[in-house]
Amino acid sequence: MSIDAKIVKELRDKTGAGMMDCKRALVDTDGNLEKAVEALRKAGVAKAEKKGTRSAQEGLVYSYIHHGGRLGVLVEVNCETDFVAKTDRFKELVHNLAIQIAATNPVSVSREQVPEELVKSEQDIYTEQAKNSKKPDKVIEKIVVGKMDKYFQETCLLEQPFIKDPDKIVKDLITESIATLGENISLGRYIRYAVGESNNGQQ
Repeated sequence: MSIDAKIVKELRDKTGAGMMDCKRALVDTDGNLEKAVEALRKAGVAKAEKKGTRSAQEGLVYSYIHHGGRLGVLVEVNCETDFVAKTDRFKELVHNLAIQIAATNPVSVSREQVPEELVKSEQDIYTEQAKNSKKPDKVIEKIVVGKMDKYFQETCLLEQPFIKDPDKIVKDLITESIATLGENISLGRYIRYAVGESNNGQQ
């Protein structure tokens, strides 16, 4: 079937995928833009998962200063080659990660990196709250698991809703960039400084 070039361009703008991939996705979905976006995202995730084991030793250390110098972030994001590190798409990703950190002050990059004592403290609080509701132990356990999942989604950078598009999480943002740029990308260290705050998030 014939695909309008305007739709191909719109799909490229939405996904960052190559022109031929966009055309193929539109043909496969009978020109349905939303279905084509979903097909490209699924294909991108599959490709990104394969790239996820490759070494990422290049990248950028990026600084972001906000609120007239009262809030700042330093973040390291890694990729496989210096060439990709210099691309506008990679720089945009790093900038978006920095403003995410500035806005949300995450506790850690992932839930695996949350300090054990902090996890235990939160679990104890939620367990005590659930016990006060006089519910059965099995129900209490489920309540605590659910509350901990929500806690991780709010405080772990990779699981947070992306501030510019809450329909996707930060991990999705990185996965899309991996699919588009064709290299493994990993979030390294970050530190957040704010005037008057003593406990700023850092990894």
